[in-house]
Amino acid sequence: MENGCDIYKTILKPSEEILYKDKKSKFYGYAFPILSEDEVKPIIEELKKKHPKVNHVCYAWQLGVKSPTYRTNDDGEPNNSAGMPILGQIKSYNVTNILVAIARVFGGTKLGVGGLITAYRSAAQIALEESTIIEKIIKYEFSISFDYPEMDKVMRIIKQHHLEIVSKKTEINCTYTLAVREQEVTFITSLFTTMPNILLNKKT
Repeated sequence: MENGCDIYKTILKPSEEILYKDKKSKFYGYAFPILSEDEVKPIIEELKKKHPKVNHVCYAWQLGVKSPTYRTNDDGEPNNSAGMPILGQIKSYNVTNILVAIARVFGGTKLGVGGLITAYRSAAQIALEESTIIEKIIKYEFSISFDYPEMDKVMRIIKQHHLEIVSKKTEINCTYTLAVREQEVTFITSLFTTMPNILLNKKT
């Protein structure tokens, strides 16, 4: 993601299963949207159950936007012959918050390291091509507290600037949690901090 940009790419939903073949080896490819590393292990375990004859389930994932983290797994294939080529395709498509996994069924003929790199890269590429890539906006959440008589003023700002109401408690003392595009944070929060009788609490 470029500096100052608050938009990133990810995939809308899990991709359909794809199949890439090379010398009778079968490479089943998948892409999944994820929000945390904790989601990875259950997905990989499900793929192994789905393909009981699989020899390897290799994968790569990337999470985050400004300082993304990633991990690769060759699952018994020669070092860097599977996970890294998969990660290379994730980076090539400039997507994040994503897991790409390739399940291989050995076909009886060794492909060599070069052949494996090509196969895993190709399967990952096809899986990403078959995915619905979307753009998402990084949002910043904050809460404001105010007395009910201030409601009209608060709602005027919310409507004028199309702010997202994440949650709200409307009583004598009201608390609203709002979400705003990251690049608009300073301007929007200043609108509330300059208003009397409104307390702004930063959340994230």
